[in-house]
Amino acid sequence: MQNLAASDPPDPGGRHDLAPSGDPILSARFAVPAVPRILVPRRALVDRVTEGVQGPLTFISGPAGAGKTVLTAHWISQHREPCTVAWLRVEPDDSPGTFWAHVLEALHRRGVLPPDYTPDHTPDRTDVPPSPSARSQLGRLAEMLAQAPDPVVLVLDQFDALDSPDVARDLAFLIRHAAPGLRLVLTSRSEPLLPLHRYRAAGEITEIRNADLRFTRQDTEALLRAHRLQLAAEDVRTLADRTQGWAAGLRLCAAAMQRCPDPRAFIREFAADRTTLADYLLTEVLDGYPPATQNLLLRVSVTRQIHPDLADALTEDQDGQWTLAALARDNAFVEAVDSTAWYRMHPLFAEVLRARLRHLHPALEPQLRRRAARWLAAHGQPVEAVAQAAAAADWPFAARYLVDTLTLTRLLAGPDTERLAQLLSAMPENLDGTEPALVNATLRLAADDPDGCVSSLRLAERTGPQTVTARLCASFLAVLTARLSGSYAAVQQAAADTQRLLREMPQPLNQEHPEITATVLTTLGSAALDDGRLDTATATLTRAVDACGQPGTEPPHHDALEALALVDLLQGRLSQAQAHAHACLDIAEGDVLAPRTTALGRLVLAGAAAEHDELADARAQLDLAMAATGPGPEAVAEIEAAVIGSRLATAAGQWDRARAALDQAGASLPSRGAPLWAMDELAIATSAVHLALRQSDAALAVLDSTDCDRPQHTVARARALLAAGHDDSAMRALDDLPSQPIAATSRVLACLLRVQAAVTAGDLQGAHKLLVQALALARPEKLRRLFIESGPGVQQLLRQDLHLAHTHCWLPPQLLGRPRGTAPAQLPAVVEALTDRERDVLRQAARMLSTEEIAVELYVSANTVKTHLKSAFRKLGVTRRSEAVHLAQTLDLL
Repeated sequence: MQNLAASDPPDPGGRHDLAPSGDPILSARFAVPAVPRILVPRRALVDRVTEGVQGPLTFISGPAGAGKTVLTAHWISQHREPCTVAWLRVEPDDSPGTFWAHVLEALHRRGVLPPDYTPDHTPDRTDVPPSPSARSQLGRLAEMLAQAPDPVVLVLDQFDALDSPDVARDLAFLIRHAAPGLRLVLTSRSEPLLPLHRYRAAGEITEIRNADLRFTRQDTEALLRAHRLQLAAEDVRTLADRTQGWAAGLRLCAAAMQRCPDPRAFIREFAADRTTLADYLLTEVLDGYPPATQNLLLRVSVTRQIHPDLADALTEDQDGQWTLAALARDNAFVEAVDSTAWYRMHPLFAEVLRARLRHLHPALEPQLRRRAARWLAAHGQPVEAVAQAAAAADWPFAARYLVDTLTLTRLLAGPDTERLAQLLSAMPENLDGTEPALVNATLRLAADDPDGCVSSLRLAERTGPQTVTARLCASFLAVLTARLSGSYAAVQQAAADTQRLLREMPQPLNQEHPEITATVLTTLGSAALDDGRLDTATATLTRAVDACGQPGTEPPHHDALEALALVDLLQGRLSQAQAHAHACLDIAEGDVLAPRTTALGRLVLAGAAAEHDELADARAQLDLAMAATGPGPEAVAEIEAAVIGSRLATAAGQWDRARAALDQAGASLPSRGAPLWAMDELAIATSAVHLALRQSDAALAVLDSTDCDRPQHTVARARALLAAGHDDSAMRALDDLPSQPIAATSRVLACLLRVQAAVTAGDLQGAHKLLVQALALARPEKLRRLFIESGPGVQQLLRQDLHLAHTHCWLPPQLLGRPRGTAPAQLPAVVEALTDRERDVLRQAARMLSTEEIAVELYVSANTVKTHLKSAFRKLGVTRRSEAVHLAQTLDLL
């Protein structure tokens, strides 16, 4: 320890008013700063300081304007503990002797040291080793503090201003030997030279970092309200995002908005380089660094994230690693990105630096961006490379790079779709060459302009020889445009071309773009669905799902699961339909970069719930589907919504509402290219409404107006014939059903129609036999609604055969002579309602699947399945899976 005090005391009490250098000791350095008039109370941080001063060291670190000093001053204003607080603002030109003189003066002023306490004086020479008595002086001070009746909190504000290993060493000695009487609070922009690792290991330090000091959106709202600014939530969010919670930036913006006639316009037009923020950042941050560091900051400001090697490329120097690490340590608005080698700069600071760069070197920014684009391209950062090339208007490089690396496909089928489209939107359409034409084709398709896409593809073909990557991009686009044309054969051909070209690609490049295969298979499977090839669609979409799972395949994964869920619903595989729908909804909720529509997935869940006679659930899912927005197969979704809505309305006796939904969909869809099977679904639903109104002739007329040979159509027509009294014709129609497997719903309905015909003919024994067959077919998927909508003969047979009714207690209670919502007598009550997921798990368990197989079916982990099973066991009061399944079926829960 050097020079704890000045020389001769000027007052009788022995106090010193000169530092060892001869400079006066300034009273202002001991004054606690006033708390700002407009203050956002941050009770959690104040409490952390209060907790911290129970130990030896509290470290508050953040960049300029982060609120370190304000927080500490606010804590002092709220402080009620029985301890003394001394304040000292550290100055940049403090020598070790001057620093210690001011420390002693701070303690003197708070009455911690007696008036006659005066350590021995030694010359203030930094080039002379500490005097032999220095450590003894520190020991004397430490002992005095340790014996003090009340603890002393010494606040050293702006401690980063002093960079002295001697001071750090002596301060560590004092902290260690003055405990528990001394508690130190440091505010600093950078890491002090103190051995923080030791305090961390011993649990003797409380750290409040920049991440803690940042204002949350709630803090931002409170600050704006205190400035009497009433802004919409969106504007508050925008301001919070732009400033990233930087306290000084928010205060400066709030003050500027108070002077602005239109605060909302200020936020929309906010430019950091034209506000007082620029002066603050340039003066408080940039000007404090040497020219070489300033040069690096100016040059790297053109990039979103900074790698040390990229910094070296932009500065043509070799100091990037050291300089960036030092800036991050100094909280100079540069921070490390997680545990990677990359850094990022505060966006406002970067904006101000770019403005300074343009002012000092007007032609340099485009050069730096072109250089950054090539470095990023060479180091596997495709989107950032395109961003830099676009900002530099280097369109030939951007287009060539997008095609050569197949990054172009991410414009349509990856997580970067929105950002890439925005970056490339400024590219001129009249650029020559294959690659610009392909980029324009992709942009047209992304903008829902298939004709424009085809025109650009033809232009690309006329430009001459193409690389294999260019041909692959063209064939990939052809797959998507062919789907929009409605030609399954065209989609097949384009998909085959794409898959052939993929095999010609280098394997590493193929592996970088799993979204291509996934998207091609999804499009091919969806085209098969459009064409009514349900078995082919199932196989192809299953392959598409299997091709997904890697990062970047979320959009095709969602679309494949959604289409697969619809196929399952049409085929009567309700459990699988629900599982696939839930899985696609999970992706839609998690895919924040490119939100997907949830309409069709919700409709599938509504359709399955309707078949299960869970009408309230079906209505809720239908309402959610109608509220969903975003891209999707609108024609198919509208038809399914109309069909399900009409069925629910019919169940409620709302005939007019049922017909209105179907008529509205039927009037608008023919011109929108709806698939034939979907139009047939509309006709079948319309016929069902007519039958509910006992209008069998009208039901037949609707079906006969649609030229379709689907089994569903044949069964629906047989139902109408039976209702019209043409029993023989109805049975002949059912006899003509194809021998290949048909949808479970159609097969059960056909069997129930035969039951009704047998009852009408007086063949009760044959009717009973057919009813047993229908129940066996319906039980796996719990097709309850079909039995409710069946004729009176079926319901009469069920009520007459109690044994049959008891065996199939999954049937709706009203069919078995019990009121809706009741269960058979002498069954335990459920403790708590099962969730949808728990019911899904039990449905899969009823199929005798293992835990791992259930996890695969529901696209969750095995541990999640176990959690749902345990919860279901608790609610049902059972301990085994078989008991849970049996009881849930008996209670009509599945």
